[in-house]
Amino acid sequence: MNKILNNLISHLAENPRKLFLIDSLGAVLTAFFLFTIMRHFNEYFGIPKTALAYLAVIAVCFCFYSSACFLFLKRRWALFISLIGFANLLYCVLAIGLLIKYCHLLTIIGTAYFLIEIVIICGLSYIELNAAKRNKKKQLTTKLLAGKHFLQPLQRIFAIGLIENQRSIWDDLPGRLACTL
Repeated sequence: MNKILNNLISHLAENPRKLFLIDSLGAVLTAFFLFTIMRHFNEYFGIPKTALAYLAVIAVCFCFYSSACFLFLKRRWALFISLIGFANLLYCVLAIGLLIKYCHLLTIIGTAYFLIEIVIICGLSYIELNAAKRNKKKQLTTKLLAGKHFLQPLQRIFAIGLIENQRSIWDDLPGRLACTL
């Protein structure tokens, strides 16, 4: 199970647009269920319609955010993925609070719906936050490899090797690294 989850996180860290697409589709599905189905069949779920409307509005906002990131974001994915991951966790906390507040009104179907939704959203948040962490590590590694900290010593090594044409530049690589750093 861990290997599958790690592969999924790695794949989504490499393709963060897919993560935003998944999040936006999930938010649309949540808003649809909350605003249309659960409001019209409220007697089967038991939660007040105003609470459902507020949760649906939050889900629509998350959908717009994730859709905008999917369509327009070109870089700095980690920050935006982390934001939606934490926002999803806050949504789960709010849903748990509403479960506690309205426990006397909720039916078994309503409780089951919210518990399943909380588990799914917490799982998505876990994936998002871990993908953001991996994406950030990848960005830092890329930045270090392309930045001055890595290239300048290598440029010095190659320049010294070209000047000292009598030896190969690889003969004394550890000593040269120590001199240039």
